[in-house]
Amino acid sequence: MASLKQFIRNVRAAKTIADERAVVQKESAAIRASFREESGDSNVRRNNVAKLLYLFTLGERTHFGQIECLKLLASPRFADKRLGYLGTMLLLDENQEVLTLVTNSLKNDLNHPNQYIVGLALCTLGNIASVEMSRDLFPEVETILSSANPYIRRKAAICAMRICRKVPDLQEHFLDKAKLLLQDRNHGVLLCGLTLVISLCEVDEDEDGENDVSDIFRPLVPSLVKILKGLSSSGYAPEHDVTGITDPFLQVKILQLLRVLARGDAQVSEQINDILAQVATNTESSKNVGNSILYEAVLTILDIEADSGLRVLGVNILGKFLSNRDNNIRYVALNTLIKVVAVEPNAVQRHRNTILDCLRDPDISIRRRALDLSFTLINESNVRVLIRELLAFLEVADNEFKPVMTSQIGIAADRFAPNKRWHVDTMLRVLKLAGHYVKEQILSSFVRLIATTPDLQTYSVQKLYAALKEDITQEGLILAGSWVIGEYGDALLKGGQYEEEELVKEVKQSDIVDLFETILGSSYAGQIVTQYIITAVMKLTTRLNEPAQVERLRRILQRYGTNLDVEIQQRAVEYGNLFGFDQVRRGVLEKMPPPEIREEQRVLGEATKKKQSKALKKKAAPAATEDLLLDLMGDSGMDTNGATNGSHAQSTDLLADILGGGGPSSSSVPHTTSPPPSNVANIMDLFNSGPSSSPAPAQSRPPPAAAASIDLFGGMSSPPPQTATPPVASGPPQHHVYSKNDLAIVFQLKRDASAIQLLARFRNTGSFAQLAGVSLQAAVPKSQKLQLQPISQSELEGGQEATQQMRVTAVNGPPPARLRLRLKIAYSAGGQTVTEQVDWSEPT
Repeated sequence: MASLKQFIRNVRAAKTIADERAVVQKESAAIRASFREESGDSNVRRNNVAKLLYLFTLGERTHFGQIECLKLLASPRFADKRLGYLGTMLLLDENQEVLTLVTNSLKNDLNHPNQYIVGLALCTLGNIASVEMSRDLFPEVETILSSANPYIRRKAAICAMRICRKVPDLQEHFLDKAKLLLQDRNHGVLLCGLTLVISLCEVDEDEDGENDVSDIFRPLVPSLVKILKGLSSSGYAPEHDVTGITDPFLQVKILQLLRVLARGDAQVSEQINDILAQVATNTESSKNVGNSILYEAVLTILDIEADSGLRVLGVNILGKFLSNRDNNIRYVALNTLIKVVAVEPNAVQRHRNTILDCLRDPDISIRRRALDLSFTLINESNVRVLIRELLAFLEVADNEFKPVMTSQIGIAADRFAPNKRWHVDTMLRVLKLAGHYVKEQILSSFVRLIATTPDLQTYSVQKLYAALKEDITQEGLILAGSWVIGEYGDALLKGGQYEEEELVKEVKQSDIVDLFETILGSSYAGQIVTQYIITAVMKLTTRLNEPAQVERLRRILQRYGTNLDVEIQQRAVEYGNLFGFDQVRRGVLEKMPPPEIREEQRVLGEATKKKQSKALKKKAAPAATEDLLLDLMGDSGMDTNGATNGSHAQSTDLLADILGGGGPSSSSVPHTTSPPPSNVANIMDLFNSGPSSSPAPAQSRPPPAAAASIDLFGGMSSPPPQTATPPVASGPPQHHVYSKNDLAIVFQLKRDASAIQLLARFRNTGSFAQLAGVSLQAAVPKSQKLQLQPISQSELEGGQEATQQMRVTAVNGPPPARLRLRLKIAYSAGGQTVTEQVDWSEPT
């Protein structure tokens, strides 16, 4: 047989994969044959096991050599034991049955007089110890921890850490020994002792949330501070010096343990404030070793109950990291600042320019982190500057950044816009630069902004028209432009007195029709774009007054009456039929009433009720923004609907309702209280595209104009959910959902072929206490669609009831056989705000 060196040369000399496989198979067969011969020569066995370890590094199967490793363990020779333990650590793991045969060898070697053999046994036990081995061998490890030999004492500390992780019940045997390790003068023993103590504290914290182990080690904080102070201020120590810094590994470990011990403890935090300031101030930052200590010090400062001045010092260190040439250091700084900005926003704001410079970094990971951090810095005072910089970056950003950026800019503009003119200009710029990547929620917010701002409707329609004349490649721009031009086309013809040159040019009626024909004839006219433009064309028949242009619009509709898409074809035919009823057509297509703006309908998502205190609003805002971001990024596994007033579905799909997308997801009707036009009241059945449920009472129907718009423009096959008086409790069976703090909630279900109607009943079961701010949010799986109506009343006196209706449909196919909901219940009882999440499944 060849030696190990020759075997390695043969493998490397192979020119093809097939040649290498042949060499490996031949040598594996020779090793197996040698094992079967059971030669007593330990040199041959050691040579074979060495080859197996090389095969293991190549990814080959080596299970047949496990027993040979165990035979080497039993050998009295150190060379055999060393290779045997190495093979045991590599070829075996804690799940192997043959591991039980190793326990006895380990027990013998842990008591061996040779320190190096004891070290091998400790190293192996620390790598592959199972629960059984840990219970069998922990007394030997506990004894070794008291040894006078620092070489095996430090290895025993690491082995004890493995044992305590495997069997947490055994950690009490090592607590006293661990305290002694923290007082050891040997740097290696102290380093391993710190690692053991950190592990003990973290395991205990994970177990029950209360860290009792930390209380045992907190009295040692002064001695740890003394050690750290000596390390940071000591002069040159050749034994532990690393590029001019004394034992940076030990300094980092002490900082980690201090962080664990001081977390949530103001007294310990006060004890270590001074040393943290000293480390952060005196450590040299020109070398990577110093930066590692500074970074650990910053993490400790930000995680404990440090004073504000110390936190600002930590943020400034991270700001200095941003100017470092090393990409790794800059990435770490950006990643940490994202977590800090909520705690020390003003300190992070000082480094705004440096953060913005990182947006131009060649490294994509740096750009991504800088982008995330930039959005967290936006507030009322700097929104103009930061949005301008982000728009400049959007112009050159990678495509993978654009969906996130458009959503974030939309959220920031909606939240911090100094005025509505600036808001409109910003969103127009976003649509021009990345209209194809704009989410539906952002488009919905932009359309609602224009609809509710009469002063800017002329300005907006002219700007969108000018933008579409220049570029029709952005889908989001086409969608928003088609709706606005269709709705306010008459304003486009009036012109305006604005400073922009393109807005003072005269727009002819034929120019508008030409624009729509250009878009429809281009390759950018997809299904959704075509649907919206067809609806806008129909609206323009009542906005334009030249008969020739109206006839051109009618011919466009007639051309799409034979479209292969059923939705487009149906709408085109229905719109064409309206030309036989001019008075009806003008009534149906008159301007839509502006939707009522509530805080819950903003792009920020759910907000608190007006009756709640300002403090509660501030507390709810970050969660609301986070929920919306998850929805915008597509990370949520559920289809959520806000429930404070039943209008989150409206804010999510408002664009589909207004523009007439007619897609598979149709949302609830924006509820208005304006009286219906008399000339539309009797024609609703002309355009109903499918069977409908029984008519709702007059007081609960939406205005006929809005309902007609839903049917004409949205393509719904059945009326939207009704807000009629809920059925009496004696109807469908009741299912108890929630009962706590005098609030009881029950559900009543009613099924039909297309949907599940759900009535939620809220009752204050107390006699005197009032429940305020009662709200219910619900979520269903992505395969289903949930429509949620407003709660009838949000304040319940003792004994009072409230109701709320829901409607669940399937995206494709029949409704689910068993309904599953995730509920978020919020209310105020006794001056305290209660928010709970409940998973409810329909009983079988």
